[in-house]
Amino acid sequence: MTSSYPPLAQSLVDRMVAAAAADPGRAVAFQGAPGAYSHQAVRETFPDRLPLPCASFEDAIEAVQAGRAGCAVIPIENSLHGRVADMHFLLPESGLSIVGEHFVRVRHCLLALGEMAALKEVQSHPQALGQVRRHLREWGIAPVQYFDTAAAAAAVAGAGNMAMGAIASRLAAELYGLRILAEGVEDADHNTTRFVVLSRAAQVPPAGVPAMTSFHFEVRSVPAALFKALGGFATNGVNMTKLESYLRDGKFSQAEFYAEIEGSPAEPAVARALEELAYFTNWVKIIGTYPRARDRAE
Repeated sequence: MTSSYPPLAQSLVDRMVAAAAADPGRAVAFQGAPGAYSHQAVRETFPDRLPLPCASFEDAIEAVQAGRAGCAVIPIENSLHGRVADMHFLLPESGLSIVGEHFVRVRHCLLALGEMAALKEVQSHPQALGQVRRHLREWGIAPVQYFDTAAAAAAVAGAGNMAMGAIASRLAAELYGLRILAEGVEDADHNTTRFVVLSRAAQVPPAGVPAMTSFHFEVRSVPAALFKALGGFATNGVNMTKLESYLRDGKFSQAEFYAEIEGSPAEPAVARALEELAYFTNWVKIIGTYPRARDRAE
């Protein structure tokens, strides 16, 4: 944990950490202060379990690795900003398995202690401020960057400054006693974050349940390597919903890829496609097969 949380947030963190320590099997780790959208994702996905706030993504993952939490709920991509930074490294290296996914519709709220007319500035995470910039300009309110949306709300609640507000979730308003002056103030009405559930043990969904499979691989350093490696998915009718490349260890000759497909390796078509992928790559590692939360076209 970190002492950089505002006092109101830190008191909640301390209580949540103590509760999780008493029953780690029920704990669900997330990154951020209480009231963050990751906290909202935990409450929606596991309403009967114990949220465990962590200072960073690495801390949340390490809590699961060390057994201080039964699983973690981690953001992986946003409909406005794309991939969450470093997830393509952290997921494969964690040794954990993806066992579920959850989509959170991000509805930003303008929070304050007083009235709209008194507001001069609002603070929040830079991404959140960027997502509401048109509204802030219309209202004549200046944005101030803060390291976390929920922590910004806690800081506003503790400071007692009527001229300062925050952009954060409805949950943050409830936790810190702030007024919701406006809700749904994001500039794009499709603002959605996808989260994945990470566990120490894989949990393959039963047959008949629509599934997703996440994996990563390294192509061989030969012409048309990626084309050949992916050919099996086309010929077997397997839908690939994500493919991202990245370089590791300063090497520019061989790229690694993170990919997601619809289906499970238990399905013959998927098994054939993965077998062909393995033939044209140096290695393939499955990160998880898990129930599909929704149609990607929604």
